Amino acid sequence: MKRNFLFLALSLLLFISACGPSAEAQATGTATAQTATAAMWTATYTPTSTFTLTSTVTPTFTFTPTFTITETPTITWTPSITPSPTFDFPKVTVNVAHAGCLYGPAKAFLWKFDLSEGDKGYVGNRSPFSNWLWVKFDRWPDFCWVSPAVLDITGDVRTLAFKDYLKSMPMTNALYAAPTNVQAERKGDQVTVSWDEVWMTQDDDRGYFLDVWVCQNGNFVWVPTALPDQYHTEVTFDDEAGICSQESGGKLYTVEKHGYPSPVDIPWPSQ
Repeated sequence: MKRNFLFLALSLLLFISACGPSAEAQATGTATAQTATAAMWTATYTPTSTFTLTSTVTPTFTFTPTFTITETPTITWTPSITPSPTFDFPKVTVNVAHAGCLYGPAKAFLWKFDLSEGDKGYVGNRSPFSNWLWVKFDRWPDFCWVSPAVLDITGDVRTLAFKDYLKSMPMTNALYAAPTNVQAERKGDQVTVSWDEVWMTQDDDRGYFLDVWVCQNGNFVWVPTALPDQYHTEVTFDDEAGICSQESGGKLYTVEKHGYPSPVDIPWPSQ
């Protein structure tokens, strides 16, 4: 049995070998197969272009200086002071034993200071309506009006400015009022002014003051007039009617030792 099986196997092998390819063909096939297989299993290196960032940018720090603003001092111009000539006020010396320095530039005004021979001072101003001077004496704290007739004067008083006498009159309304029922009557070239009495104590009583402008000899003149006490309530002035271009007239004051209460206008007649 075994011999038969072996025989059949050999026979089949021979049959297959007879029918198969020749040895050269087998060798060629085998080489080709091996070559293909080798091609399949042999890695072929294909270079791949890969971009690699090799440059690392390092930031560059640029130093920007911070400027501190320093203020430039402003130059203040200081002018050079050129000394101005100092005005040399006229100097005066009282040349009589006793005199008065008053609140206005005429004898009709209230007394302000006593003056004695040898008193010295200087002249600050002058009156536009009389020759009286506005003087500051060394021994008195304030200016007052004085007649040049009682003074020795060094200097030219004509260089001085005029002063308004009304600003030097002390005004007071504390105790007494202005006169009432003031009237003025003309008879030719004379005008009589009258009023009602103003009661004052004997100690305070300094009468009345009339600050009047009239026409005399064709000139418009200032005629300041004082009455001694409260009982004198009438005074007459010479006044030429229709001669001067300015109109005559004035004001009436009560006078007490402290000063002048508010005045009242005089109703001056034109003709």
